[in-house]
Amino acid sequence: MPDLLIELFSEEIPARMQARAREDLKRLITDGLVEAGLTYASAGAFSTPRRLVLTVEGLSANSPTTREERKGPRLDAPEKALEGFLRSAGVTKDQLEARDDKKGQVWFATITHPGRPAARIVAEVLERVIRDFPWPKSMRWGAGTLRWVRPLHSILCILTDESGASVVPLTVDGVTAGDRTRGHRFMAPDAFAVTGFEDYAARLRRARVMLDPAEREAAIRQEAESLAFARGWQIVPDDGLLSEVAGLVEWPVPLMGVIEARFLDLPPEVLQTSMKEHQKFFSARNPKTGRIEGFVTVANIETPDHGETILAGNQRVLAARLSDAAFFWENDLREAKSGMAAWAEGLRAVTFHNKLGSQADRIERIAALAREIAPLVGADADQAERAARLAKLDLRSSMVGEFPELQGIMGRYYALAAGESDAVADAARDHYSPLGPSDEVPTAPVSVAVALADKLDTLTGFWAIDEKPTGSKDPFALRRAALGVIRLVIENNSRIALLDHFSRGSVLAARSALGIAAQASSTIRDIYAKLAGVPASDLLRKEIVTALLKDGKNGDKEPESFYVALAEPEIFAANLLAFLHDRLKVHLRDQGIRHDIIDAVLAQPGNDDLVLVVSRATALNAMLQTEDGKNLTQGLKRAGNILAQAEEKDGVEYSFGADPKFADTDQERALFAALDTAEPRIRQAIADEDFPAAMTAIAALRAPIDAFFEAVQVNTDHQITRRNRLNLLSRIRDAGRQLADFTRIEG
Repeated sequence: MPDLLIELFSEEIPARMQARAREDLKRLITDGLVEAGLTYASAGAFSTPRRLVLTVEGLSANSPTTREERKGPRLDAPEKALEGFLRSAGVTKDQLEARDDKKGQVWFATITHPGRPAARIVAEVLERVIRDFPWPKSMRWGAGTLRWVRPLHSILCILTDESGASVVPLTVDGVTAGDRTRGHRFMAPDAFAVTGFEDYAARLRRARVMLDPAEREAAIRQEAESLAFARGWQIVPDDGLLSEVAGLVEWPVPLMGVIEARFLDLPPEVLQTSMKEHQKFFSARNPKTGRIEGFVTVANIETPDHGETILAGNQRVLAARLSDAAFFWENDLREAKSGMAAWAEGLRAVTFHNKLGSQADRIERIAALAREIAPLVGADADQAERAARLAKLDLRSSMVGEFPELQGIMGRYYALAAGESDAVADAARDHYSPLGPSDEVPTAPVSVAVALADKLDTLTGFWAIDEKPTGSKDPFALRRAALGVIRLVIENNSRIALLDHFSRGSVLAARSALGIAAQASSTIRDIYAKLAGVPASDLLRKEIVTALLKDGKNGDKEPESFYVALAEPEIFAANLLAFLHDRLKVHLRDQGIRHDIIDAVLAQPGNDDLVLVVSRATALNAMLQTEDGKNLTQGLKRAGNILAQAEEKDGVEYSFGADPKFADTDQERALFAALDTAEPRIRQAIADEDFPAAMTAIAALRAPIDAFFEAVQVNTDHQITRRNRLNLLSRIRDAGRQLADFTRIEG
């Protein structure tokens, strides 16, 4: 079986595209070979800045010969139908065979597809892949029609077996496949021939090219850490930067530099961000001082002076960059120490959304929500409101204007410079968190209050203007905001009734939206003016909005969600809570809790208290892992089904009056006794929110319920006995309902 080696050699491929391109090349080529009838043992893909490489081992030499039977028309079909079948099958009439079928005799053709050599199949597949390769961006050059990420210079494509290597005959847009490649652009630019993958990899290494990106990453990490260790420093970990730099060089040569003393007082985040974003440097921290004092740059060439010239040039550029950063820092500090009033005023001119007002309007809403949330998370209300008013002021700073990724981080420095407390400053830094499923969740009370308020305003605001996620589109990151709320509440064990805050947030957001609309709309202006003096909790709001909505529908048109948010915030909040529950299902599914278990718990009262929901779901999930739990669930569902059918048939509700004196069997009496014992235990455990204990208590009903259904006929002809047994089933159903809606559990 031959081995296949493919190299697509081009100008520099952007580092961010290389990992995806490796996987696409491997997937497209191997899928194409398999579809054409070839098999293979293994495949591996590699990349450097100038090449994409695929090696396929154990490729079959030929595709197999196959035979296909194709059913044709009946023997008495018109001649033209037969002629069409012969053309499509590629056979003659004398090659057909008449066979009996359900509708009479019909023609069958046996078509033989002879096997093809691997080289021909590889050529077809590779050409198709090259022409249709899914680059995020591609280009054309010269007079050709081929599109590639950068100009494609050569194609290496060889099959190697016991007899040696042979070039696969292939030409794509004037580029003919061969067995030659090139090494490092500067240190070994001459072309050379290869005979297989092992020879290829070895000769590339001698030509100063590390083929495997994982090897380049390991080499960069090891050498950078060694250089830092020699100075008593530590490299700040950054896997994303490491992967990017490994995609920029074919022969990595790490070099250590020192940051000038005049820049060492800059915040470490500023130094690290500036060096990473502008020059792809790794930061080196002095563990004794905690400051960033050095850097590692990765060259792509070995030089006679061991990189001194390269390092000197990099340090000149770095000094210019950091001079700009120092200028921004000094100006921002002066503004922070003067109270940041100019920044606060400037945010009035920064639009958050054209229907939700400016950033200043948003800050007012967040401050109001943060003050309400603060007592629920153990935060001081004044500090929470103060932090909310300061948290976004750094958006007007020069430093954040240059490095947007430092928003929040710089806010903490400026708050401290303004004389604010650590709690307020930390909230300015942390209120954006968590940004994703792996991001750290704030735990300081003031930070939690402001972070929750920020995300609740995002959710209620965009919900109020009807900008909800649809399918895969979520332009305002509402799913991320919902997950942030979920993680903040659950991981801080915060007992918050979210419906109340959704209602409050919806009114605040809708008022902002109507305030913006009122500037250009006479009808909306009337609504806004009449609502201005009505408290959010006043029941008159529904009457006012409903009356004015009738007039507004014939005039200026605004999203009806404005009016729902103002007139019926409870309905608005329930819809938004349903969206949050969907995100909660995704979050808990990743932790091994099935969606039906979550549905069973969400059917219970208090489902806007996410801590309560998760506690119930976790305990129920644990119980259902046991044999008793599985069988008990079936018993509870069976009891509920029998009871529902009887209530529908009889037109009454069986929910009271079960009496052990009407029990005819030992199994009935045992079930009465078991319920008498379990019910108070369940109630007490639920009151104590000890859900594992509640699950243990109800699990004790498994055996008596099973025995009852084995021995007792519920729908007996004796009406008193039947009614008593149905009321007994009602006690079973009610015991389960205290914990979850077991009818929603599948299986």
